[in-house]
Amino acid sequence: MEIASSRHRRKDKVLVIMGATGSGKSRLSVELANLFPCFEIINSDKIQVYKGLDITTNKIPFHQRNNIPHHLIGDIDPSHGEFSPSDFRRHAGDIISDIISRRKLPIIVGGSNSFIHALLVERFNPESNIFDEDSSSSSSSSKTISSDLRYKCCFLWMDISFPVLSEYLLKRVDDMFDSGMVDELAEFYKPGSDNPDNRTGLRKAIGVPEFDRFFIQYPPGEPLIEDEVHNPMREGAYEEAVKAIKDNTCQLAKRQIGKILRLKRAGWDLRRLDATEAFRAVLTSDSHGGDGGEGYSGIWKKQVLEPSVKIVKRFLME
Repeated sequence: MEIASSRHRRKDKVLVIMGATGSGKSRLSVELANLFPCFEIINSDKIQVYKGLDITTNKIPFHQRNNIPHHLIGDIDPSHGEFSPSDFRRHAGDIISDIISRRKLPIIVGGSNSFIHALLVERFNPESNIFDEDSSSSSSSSKTISSDLRYKCCFLWMDISFPVLSEYLLKRVDDMFDSGMVDELAEFYKPGSDNPDNRTGLRKAIGVPEFDRFFIQYPPGEPLIEDEVHNPMREGAYEEAVKAIKDNTCQLAKRQIGKILRLKRAGWDLRRLDATEAFRAVLTSDSHGGDGGEGYSGIWKKQVLEPSVKIVKRFLME
């Protein structure tokens, strides 16, 4: 009787924007929330939920949020320990209920597919990791992913050709360093924190372990003597840390795409939006000294935003 009632009850509507890191999810969510004032945004990035390291974790800056309510972004105190998929299911579920009670609708936005899965499935087993790397290659592994969801979901999947996405991610890491990422990591560094067993929560953010290794050799805050300013060994260690961050960011994107494909194979109705040309325009413009400008904006509007608006309009009318 309980199963039947859960399947036939009227389900609340939820818009979900998925995609690999750096694929434009945050931008699209804000644009849609501007066009459809009924929306509020819930972050589903498992690192961005924590307070701190705003540059390193690439949180959307406040001035880009356009006064749209954003939930679970920088809200969790990292000293309280790991924020698990079960925690996300509980907290985000309560936020969705509150948003719905105010006659608004939630947009779930983020690259952590384990969080998205935990939140959306009707029955979630916290003891079973359906994205376990050891089982991901099994041809039957997608059968363990349920397509029985507890909300009426509209999925927008931001997809970009991987070579283009990889090139863009390398550029984005450089931009993050230009914005002060090293200073931010230096303030976060604690001597003796390089033990992998201590890596929980915010300490798992890409950038932290890579620069912990650098800071062990060259502790932040110590004044540089003249000979160390252009020390080849110091510069080599720095470049090694930067390269590791770039490599690990691209590997993260690859894993995220693999998980999205597994969800799609399991029957999740993901509406693919190909943003490849828009991101290629950004890279081409930058290589010629431009800023992405109208070429990028025009392609983005035509190939990403306008199709998204049509999908969302139909979803809201259902």
